[in-house]
Amino acid sequence: MSLKTEFVERHAAGEKVAPLCREYGISRTAGHKWIKRFVQLGYDGLEEQSRRPRTAPLATAEELVLATLQARDKHPTWGARKLYGLLQRRFGEDTPKERTIGRILRRADKIRARRKRVPISVIEQAPTVKAASPNDVWTVDHKGWWYVLDGTRCQPLTVRDAFSRFVLSIAAGATKGADVRDVFEQLFERHGVPNAIQCDNGIPFISVRARAGFSKLSAWWVSLGIRVVRSRPGCPQDNGGHERMHRDVCAEVQSKPAATLEDQQRMLDRWRKEFNHVRPHDALKGKTPAEVYKVKERRRPIATPYAYPSHFFTRRVGDGGVFHFRKDGSYLSEAFAGLEIGIEVVDEFRVRAWFRDVDLGIVETLPSADERCFESAGDPPGRPSRRSQLGIVASVPRASSAPGSHSAGSTRSRARVSKKPAN
Repeated sequence: MSLKTEFVERHAAGEKVAPLCREYGISRTAGHKWIKRFVQLGYDGLEEQSRRPRTAPLATAEELVLATLQARDKHPTWGARKLYGLLQRRFGEDTPKERTIGRILRRADKIRARRKRVPISVIEQAPTVKAASPNDVWTVDHKGWWYVLDGTRCQPLTVRDAFSRFVLSIAAGATKGADVRDVFEQLFERHGVPNAIQCDNGIPFISVRARAGFSKLSAWWVSLGIRVVRSRPGCPQDNGGHERMHRDVCAEVQSKPAATLEDQQRMLDRWRKEFNHVRPHDALKGKTPAEVYKVKERRRPIATPYAYPSHFFTRRVGDGGVFHFRKDGSYLSEAFAGLEIGIEVVDEFRVRAWFRDVDLGIVETLPSADERCFESAGDPPGRPSRRSQLGIVASVPRASSAPGSHSAGSTRSRARVSKKPAN
């Protein structure tokens, strides 16, 4: 205070501002400020004043703060961006910005700091399937199971449109193949048939022990003209958007199990309605999935005909997975029961089986029907394999060279032992 008084008194006596500022080690802006206050208020103007700003542009109205906290309590897993999209529908231009909402949540201790994790390895990028429009690609999976209060196990089947993020179905009791097919029949009639379905390698979507990995469900999908896209084994990141949706189910539904499976299904239905119609999505620029999703042409799930090449023979697989060619029956797989396959003649003793554009392997037509088998990909042409000589039907078909065909190099067919005794 004494230095300020001395400074303004020397200036009032006629000394220049610039030399005085250099002498006292202050900027000329500060010097002129003290002189201006001394002229206006006298010695009282040299007292330290509050540095609090006259206006608080970051201050938020109490009503907006309460609305933000209430929205967070109702949706504890939503971040500032989704809460902003929700509040904007209610308050319009008066809605606090995302940074303001984040600051409100931090002050109210509503945000838990995340621990930064260092990746332990570089994950190879998987081939991605891009959806260009609604119903282009559907993703399907089973959510990890939990028990409801009466001890019943709940493992929901979840089906989602990859483009719009619209959850098409979440069925608590659909775990078996027949139940899953019933769900998809209803979805096809309600929303139309998608171009592709992405799934993991689990049952009932894929059978790793069957020809080309086909199960009854996936073979039915392909018969409807749907492309089946399989994720890499042990790589859930290939279907990361679906797994992220499962995390929301875990936090908002699984954490509060219902009394019975029926009550749990009602909770899942309410969650699905809120996810589709209320929750804004970052990838959709703040829109809800229901605002983006459009129903495809409504049509029943009818198997579409497939035109095999002119030199192919066509056969329908029986209920037991057996097809007949050259007056003899050959076991293929029960997954193709009731479906039509193509037969390509290789030579007088061998034929190659196809299911649309998928190579199912070589069938050797030996003199005895009991000695017929699927040839291993590594056997020399025209020579029966050691497994064939032993009467065992099991092999790995060679990978298909047809465009867009499924890889069958890592699958094995069901084995059966010939009834004919070895010589």
